[in-house]
Amino acid sequence: MTAIIMVVILHVILLYGLKNGLARQALEMITGPVEVKMIDETIPEEKEPPPPPPKMEQPPPFVPPPELAIDIPTEATNAIVAVQTTRPTAPPPMAPPPATRSPPRSDPKHPLTQPEYPPTARRLGQEGTVVLLIYVQPDGKVGDVKVHKSSGFDKLDEAAVREAKRSWRFIPAKEGANPVAEWGQFAVTFRLTDQ
Repeated sequence: MTAIIMVVILHVILLYGLKNGLARQALEMITGPVEVKMIDETIPEEKEPPPPPPKMEQPPPFVPPPELAIDIPTEATNAIVAVQTTRPTAPPPMAPPPATRSPPRSDPKHPLTQPEYPPTARRLGQEGTVVLLIYVQPDGKVGDVKVHKSSGFDKLDEAAVREAKRSWRFIPAKEGANPVAEWGQFAVTFRLTDQ
């Protein structure tokens, strides 16, 4: 009976120790305090998506002018000479002077913006000049863009084409006083010193 009472008393003491945290204090003495650091989570900034590109007007295909060769028989020439000698005709009217044509150029009201430097190209130290062929519509908007001379780096070429399509505006080419659609060349230079 004494042994049973001793076992019950030992259990009561163990339960009292567990309830009051004696085991927790013993565990803390063995392991020591745990250090916890709070790390701020960086949330990337959400950029506004660019506006949808304007509807593109397809440039007209390039058709070379036809080459015409007219062979006049000698008998017809003699007949014309005979008619001219018998009856003089009035000289043909003078053709109007050809209309002067000016190429498209940048608009000072809407200066051309420098494309954003691609981060990958900046890290790799890539620099260069891209020459673009731009089809300028009569309203001054960009109709089509092609790379005429590459910078040697695809990322720089793509950034220049993207910027030209997205935000560039021009003074269109003019034939006389009328604006007309025409291709023009424009260069974009990427330098690591530019911000």
